[in-house]
Amino acid sequence: MTLRMDELVDYLTRMLEPDEPIEPETELFSSGLLDSVLMVGLIMFIEQKCGIQVRAEDVTLDNFDTPARIERYVESVG
Repeated sequence: MTLRMDELVDYLTRMLEPDEPIEPETELFSSGLLDSVLMVGLIMFIEQKCGIQVRAEDVTLDNFDTPARIERYVESVG
């Protein structure tokens, strides 16, 4: 199953309640919007939505710091 950008941004917006809109290149973790506790919820959302298992070693800034990176990651493992 795929993860559409609008679904991901909608989930992140509801979860994080940011002051500014979340865009595909919005830095999530390195900006402080997303912390390690909220990351667990994001991973669970991705796993349930896409039917994949996110490996611990894949949870990096390269794969999870922006919605665009998350989308690319999901496409690469899905």
